[in-house]
Amino acid sequence: MTTARQLKFAAADAQPNRRRGGDLRVTLSPKTVGSTSGFGGVLWLKPGEHVTEHYHPYSEEFLHVVAGQVEMVVDDRPIRLGPGESLLVPIGARHRLVNVGEETAHAVFHLSPLAPRPELGHVDTEQLAAPSEPNPEVGSGR
Repeated sequence: MTTARQLKFAAADAQPNRRRGGDLRVTLSPKTVGSTSGFGGVLWLKPGEHVTEHYHPYSEEFLHVVAGQVEMVVDDRPIRLGPGESLLVPIGARHRLVNVGEETAHAVFHLSPLAPRPELGHVDTEQLAAPSEPNPEVGSGR
């Protein structure tokens, strides 16, 4: 018999992270539900807003667009995505996400596998013009 643990987590209960741009919320992670193989969540970008360029040395990133029009630049290659479209960002690929549409974009993301330690999960290659308080929840999933 296994011990009961929390398996469900609401985006409304996740702390918003705006450190790299947009509104990112980690919903499923080692910290929130005890996941061991990856982490994920949701994000919203207002028109013209972006998530700064970065890469993940240990994880692939999966992105699925729910609403809006975005462009993910992966290693200098622009890739446009709309509702119902998904994208794989390979391990180590630099990437930057921009809302190129007229409405707020909404997407779901997942990264896997986890980095050996949270601080190794995310490497910034661009800084936000006016970063807010850091939130270690995004980038490591822990």
